[in-house]
Amino acid sequence: MTTPIIFDTDPGVDDAQAIAIALAHPEIELLGMTTTFGNVTIEVATHNALLLAELGGQQIPVAQGAATPMVKPKNPPPGHIHGDNGLGNIALPEISTQALPQSAPQFIVEQVNARPGEVVLVAVGPLGNLAAALQLDPSLVDKVKQVVVMGGSIREGGNVTPVAEANIFNDPHAAKAVLEARWPLTLVGLDATHRCVLDPDSMARIVEAQGKLGRVLGESYAFYRTFYQQALGIDGCCPHDSCALAWLLRPDLFTTTRGTLSVVTEGLAEGQTILAPQARAFVDARWTRDATVEVCMGADGPAVVEWIVETLTAGA
Repeated sequence: MTTPIIFDTDPGVDDAQAIAIALAHPEIELLGMTTTFGNVTIEVATHNALLLAELGGQQIPVAQGAATPMVKPKNPPPGHIHGDNGLGNIALPEISTQALPQSAPQFIVEQVNARPGEVVLVAVGPLGNLAAALQLDPSLVDKVKQVVVMGGSIREGGNVTPVAEANIFNDPHAAKAVLEARWPLTLVGLDATHRCVLDPDSMARIVEAQGKLGRVLGESYAFYRTFYQQALGIDGCCPHDSCALAWLLRPDLFTTTRGTLSVVTEGLAEGQTILAPQARAFVDARWTRDATVEVCMGADGPAVVEWIVETLTAGA
C-alpha cells in the first residue's frame, strides 16, 4: 500500500536528494510537488522541481507557490550553501515541461479534498504554501492524514541564527500558522537531522545507481559538501529534507516527544521554535493548548543514511 504525498519544496541540494527518494520509493505515491522560495527564488525552485522529475523519468505535476514571506522582508537565497541555481552551480540540461496553471495552495486544497483522510503533506521549505492553503480552506486540518515539516530546532540551536532554523526563519508568520494549527503534525528538525551525515562513499553508491539524476545529485553534493566541511567540520552533508521522508516511512529510526509548538515571529529570537512538552505543567496557560504535535528529538543517524542509500540504489 502506498502513501500519497504532496512534496512542498525549495530545491536546494538536500531537497533534490529527497525528491529522488520520493520518485523512487515504492511506498510513496507522489501526487505532485509545490514550490516555494527559500534556498532559491521561486522561479529557480520551480525550474529545479520540473528538472528533477524529468531526470527521474517521471511526469509529476508541479505547482508554483510562495515567492516571498507573508510579512517580513525576504532574505536573499543562500547561494554559498546551495549555489545560485540551487544545485551547486553545475551545468543543467534544458527542461521540456512546465508548471501547472493553478497555484501551489490551490493544488494542495484540491488534492486533499479529492482524497480526504489520505494525503500527507511533506513540507521541507518555508511554509507559506501550507499557510495559504489553510487560509483558502480551514477544514484542511480535518482532511489531511498527516503533515510532516522539516524545520525548526528545540535543543540543537539554530543554523541561521543562534536559535532559528532556516525554513522557519525565512517565513516565521507562515510557520506559526502551520505549526500551531490543529492538524496531525510531526516536526523533523535539526535535533534529528544533525545526527545524520550522508558521507561521500554513500553518495557514490547513489550516483552510480541513479543515472542522469545521479549525476546532478553527485555534482551538487560536492558543492554542498564543501560548505559542510567549512561550516561544521564534517565530511559529507546533513540530508535534512530526506529525513522528513525517512520519518514518514521509518519512524522507528527516530525518537520523538509530544507537546505544543510556538513560533517567535519578531525580535532577536525571530524564527525560534519552542516546544512545551505534554508531560509538563507550566505556570502560564498559553503553553498548554489542547492540540499537541509530535517532535523528533533525535535519530539513529547511520540507520537513516543507510535507508536513504538503500532506497536510491534498490534494483541497481
